[in-house]
Amino acid sequence: MTDPEDTTPETPPLHATAIDLKDTAGRRGSDRVMPILLAAAAIISAGLVAFVVFFVADKAWPTFVAEGHKFITHGGWDQQVEGGLSGAATIFFGAKPLILGTLYTTAGAVLVSLVLGLGCAIYIAELAPAWIRRPLESVVQLLAGIPSVVFGLVGLAVVVPFIGNVILPANAADVVSDIPLEGASMLAGILVLSFMIMPFFVTVATDSLRAIPRSYVDGGLALGMTRWRTITRIQLPSAAPGLVAGLTLAAARGIGEAIALSMVAGAIAYVPNMNAGPLYFLLMPVRTMASAIVEIGGEAMNIPQVGSALFALAFLLLMISVVLSVIARWAFTMFNRRMGVVGGRRV
Repeated sequence: MTDPEDTTPETPPLHATAIDLKDTAGRRGSDRVMPILLAAAAIISAGLVAFVVFFVADKAWPTFVAEGHKFITHGGWDQQVEGGLSGAATIFFGAKPLILGTLYTTAGAVLVSLVLGLGCAIYIAELAPAWIRRPLESVVQLLAGIPSVVFGLVGLAVVVPFIGNVILPANAADVVSDIPLEGASMLAGILVLSFMIMPFFVTVATDSLRAIPRSYVDGGLALGMTRWRTITRIQLPSAAPGLVAGLTLAAARGIGEAIALSMVAGAIAYVPNMNAGPLYFLLMPVRTMASAIVEIGGEAMNIPQVGSALFALAFLLLMISVVLSVIARWAFTMFNRRMGVVGGRRV
């Protein structure tokens, strides 16, 4: 009979011990291999980014050497490209209209996204009941995934005719005679681009507002502040770095948009001016750097001067994106510090 007080552990079978040793050896092998594979993937990714930067810079270098700052401060892009395509011997390129068109449309879209997107984020994060909040978040995520060409088609079918038939004054040709004014304009580009980049800002802004500790909100309410005053005086200032990061990421998304703006912004390298007033300033056609690359690229890349000028535009876009990424990273860091997060852990 078996002694009930016998607590001697049973010796595991030899084959079970061998399996355990084999599993342990396999895990140790994977522990050695996986860091190497992950490091290789990180190095390859960084190498690809560096390759793209140096490749674009190398192709753009002849234009910057030949023209210097005049490439940025002078205009006449459309006529110069036509001359280059026709085989003119000496071509000078001035990208000022493209740069200003890019900055104007992106700045206008960011401003619209701030006004509408911030209200949407506040409602989703703080005010909406659960049965409304979930569908709204799904719609915002869906907007972020819609292809840009779809936004361009909708803008071409709805926004451009509306501006041309309703907003554009009947005597526009008499007021501005040097350039045709139609529905395709900077205003159309701003409206279409706003709805393209707004989901990115709304998503980041909502997460930033939700990251505010509830003790901040409860403290404000306990002091007798109204719900709206708590939001505007406590939550929004606390989430300000996160909101800046969201706006910066949205601007980085909009700065490189090409297809939709090529369809609705007018596709004319023109520098809008305020001579006829702010309304006509918005109704003037523009062409952005990204849309110019898409519209002119292709066979034109075989012409050395034109190809180098297009790569110069790409390099400017790349540098602007780098600057915006640095600003967004700084804003995220400031937000984490403000929320008391260091290295991913709350302190």
